[in-house]
Amino acid sequence: MSDLRLQGFAARAETLCEGGRRECRARATGVGIAPEWRHATHDGGPMTGPAATRPPLPPFTSVSAVQKVRAAEDGWNSRNAEAVALAYSPQSRWRNRSEFVTGREQIVAFLRRKWARELDYRLIKELWAFQDDRIAVRFAYEWHDDAGTWFRSFGNENWQFDEHGLMTMRHASINDLPIREEERKFHWPLGRRPEDHPGLSSFGF
Repeated sequence: MSDLRLQGFAARAETLCEGGRRECRARATGVGIAPEWRHATHDGGPMTGPAATRPPLPPFTSVSAVQKVRAAEDGWNSRNAEAVALAYSPQSRWRNRSEFVTGREQIVAFLRRKWARELDYRLIKELWAFQDDRIAVRFAYEWHDDAGTWFRSFGNENWQFDEHGLMTMRHASINDLPIREEERKFHWPLGRRPEDHPGLSSFGF
């Protein structure tokens, strides 16, 4: 992959969409925020109504790769396991740390366990490189356990997408660093990181 391109800038995209009787406006559509999420079930049963496509679609450009990364960040910061799973193909394969996951039902179960343990979760992702249908990302997130111990987790991800923009493969390597509460850097209200909030490189991580 000699022509792998490093990127260090941000981009935004805005899409007007309709969902049922309501209109919605989502920024940085892609792996994260999308109106189709409202069709996921929340009772543990099969999820219905997945999006036919999840733009931006490959092959990625410098702009669309940044959009895809920000959308993924927004999705995970929602901590909505059923919604997040719709950004992945029905048989998406993951390696997360030492755990292997296949398919949306396993993804939902994994994310539910994750966010039951990782409380007050705040995540920032940053594009590292991209080529064709692949994106490499680095990230950091802060959280605490039920005993009140805070951590900053650092990681790298490799993603691959199908022609519909759904992620078919995700490899994530993550390390957890215990921190004191006063060492926290991410303080925005739970949910989407504000547009004017610094990115990952701003913290030197």
